[in-house]
Amino acid sequence: MNDSQSVRNIGIFAHIDAGKTTTTEHMLYRSGSIRALGSVDAGTTSTDSLDVERERGISVKATSASLTWKGHKINLVDTPGHADFLAEVERSLGVMDGAVLIISAAEGVQAQTEVLWQALRLMNIPTLIYINKLDRIGASFERTLEDIERLLSSAVLPVQHPVYTEDGLFTDLHELWQKPADTASLHSGDSEKELGGTSSASSAPGLSSSDASSLPFSFEAKKRNFRSAAAEKMAEFDEELLLRYIEGDIPDDRETNQLLIRHTAAGHLYPICCGCSQKGLGIEELLDAVLTFLPAAPPKPDLAGIVFKVERERSMGRAAWIRLYGGFLRNRDIVRLDGHENESKITQIRMLDGLKKVDAGEIGPGDIAAVYGLPDAAIGDIIGDASLVPKTPEMAVPLLTARVLPESEADYTRTAEALQELTDEDPLLDLAWLPEQRELHVRMMGAIQLEVLASILQSRFGLNVEFGPPSVIYKETPAQVCEGRVAYLAPKPCWAILHFKIEPGERGSGLVYRSLARADDILPAYQNEVERRVPEALKQGLYGWEVTDLVVTLTYGQHHVWHTHPLDFVIATPMGIMNGLATGGTKLLEPVLRFRISVPEEHAGRVMSDLSRMRAEFSSPSIESGRFVIQGTVPAATSMDYSAELRSFSGGKGMMTASFEGYQDAPEGTEASRPRTGINPLDEAKYILSARSAL
Repeated sequence: MNDSQSVRNIGIFAHIDAGKTTTTEHMLYRSGSIRALGSVDAGTTSTDSLDVERERGISVKATSASLTWKGHKINLVDTPGHADFLAEVERSLGVMDGAVLIISAAEGVQAQTEVLWQALRLMNIPTLIYINKLDRIGASFERTLEDIERLLSSAVLPVQHPVYTEDGLFTDLHELWQKPADTASLHSGDSEKELGGTSSASSAPGLSSSDASSLPFSFEAKKRNFRSAAAEKMAEFDEELLLRYIEGDIPDDRETNQLLIRHTAAGHLYPICCGCSQKGLGIEELLDAVLTFLPAAPPKPDLAGIVFKVERERSMGRAAWIRLYGGFLRNRDIVRLDGHENESKITQIRMLDGLKKVDAGEIGPGDIAAVYGLPDAAIGDIIGDASLVPKTPEMAVPLLTARVLPESEADYTRTAEALQELTDEDPLLDLAWLPEQRELHVRMMGAIQLEVLASILQSRFGLNVEFGPPSVIYKETPAQVCEGRVAYLAPKPCWAILHFKIEPGERGSGLVYRSLARADDILPAYQNEVERRVPEALKQGLYGWEVTDLVVTLTYGQHHVWHTHPLDFVIATPMGIMNGLATGGTKLLEPVLRFRISVPEEHAGRVMSDLSRMRAEFSSPSIESGRFVIQGTVPAATSMDYSAELRSFSGGKGMMTASFEGYQDAPEGTEASRPRTGINPLDEAKYILSARSAL
């Protein structure tokens, strides 16, 4: 087994078509993990294993592979780039030691790039930026760098620079940073080994004197001034270095390299590499940069790990992919997942070797593995100390819902079971199975996800399904301050009295719950039961949508010494909450997207007119290289099909990228409701009988 200090879990992130899968493929090939290069266009890449991925040339699932580079094990996670599969990206973020964010030099920073960047910064994951596709027509390293500094962060530093021939073609690149001689001891703390010995300003790493003399003057200037530029950049967040910089004391090559490593690992600085993955240019340098700037995480003191992926295999059964932060897991260990009552015995542990899973027997801190024998494991479950597991930001929010239409009535049960299995792998599908109505409903991020879901159901389960028209997922919020009351006193034995105050909250605040009830009136154990049930009670409001952005306060409650049973408060809580909502009313909230549209200038008038029609809010547009660019927010309900419409009237030259921004008040008069599942708590008599299994 690899020493935990030599294992790195690196996520590959990018907007769709930036070259993420191609880069991963070349990294695996250059390291010797695969023998032949695959192609996205030909559908032969190693990490695109699903039929739909090969057919469409896009990644749908986050795929893991491992490689060994200069004595270090690197677990690569190739994540989807399309916004419809953001949930896969979200689940991968929590297990990463470092990230490579790929940006196309032709398209620059796009909307999805910004979403990914914000998530990486929220978790403070050390990040390398890789500018790809420098050989493309219209590609510009300098323009992309300006995009990055303007839209992502000014704390970026190119540590490579492309070299062009006289006719402008990109042919080579050179490292501006000092590549350490002893890669295996990069982060050992030994400064001599860490920095690879001495060097001088005239002896540039990765660049011989003969090479330097043949390069354009602009590159020689960049090389000569790199230490000064690096010092100036790092002085912005390093006070000691700032004082030295003011006095003209510029660190030498060795110290510059040490500072770059330290500040990148701390998330203060983001080195920029570049290349052309399609031609294999820059891949080895990128692997070196990963080892240099993205250190392995130090092991936690106690057992701690998280389930970040669940798969079902025909031969092995259910596999729970676990990232371990501390401790060890071994075959035949008895474990209990956080929040689960039952213990389970690990039957087998398989780790990645290239693209294959091989028996390992154990997993140590810093590594990931497929663990078998945990039948109830779900994504997000934690093993060991939960406080040692990083929190993952919630980026993926399903905005659409659709009814599933099996090919025949006979396929209804099989389709429901297949979708339940897929929901285990992607909880955000949130399958709603309504046996009484014989209906199935799923949630999704976008229309492409529906097409992919249909393809997976056909190829994996042999089921031909269609979907009803997707509809936007609205939410509800209280229209005003109101009170909800319930006295659940019959049929005896029962006794539960609850009074709630329900107030509107700020947008995006979710649910805030508090209790002012006295322990003498309602026991703390019963109050805890109420607190647990309030979120469940808010899953369906007056219009059938989830109720959010509100403050719920338990102002008074009462139990009975003889007649009260804890189940009484489980039953009473939804009745009290719905009573309050019915008294004060609710209003609808609609999802809003943040968009960026880029089209040829001649279509500017049409786009402006369309945006006004769609109730969009936008900033002043700009003209960039002959293209009209505009950004802002737009309701999802009015813009669901606009991306395809834009491509159609612009002859394929228009592009719209969008990401979830939040929920806002829907316009007055908006009508949107959905059927309630289960018995409505407002029908108290029927609801009580159902809850007590008396119907």
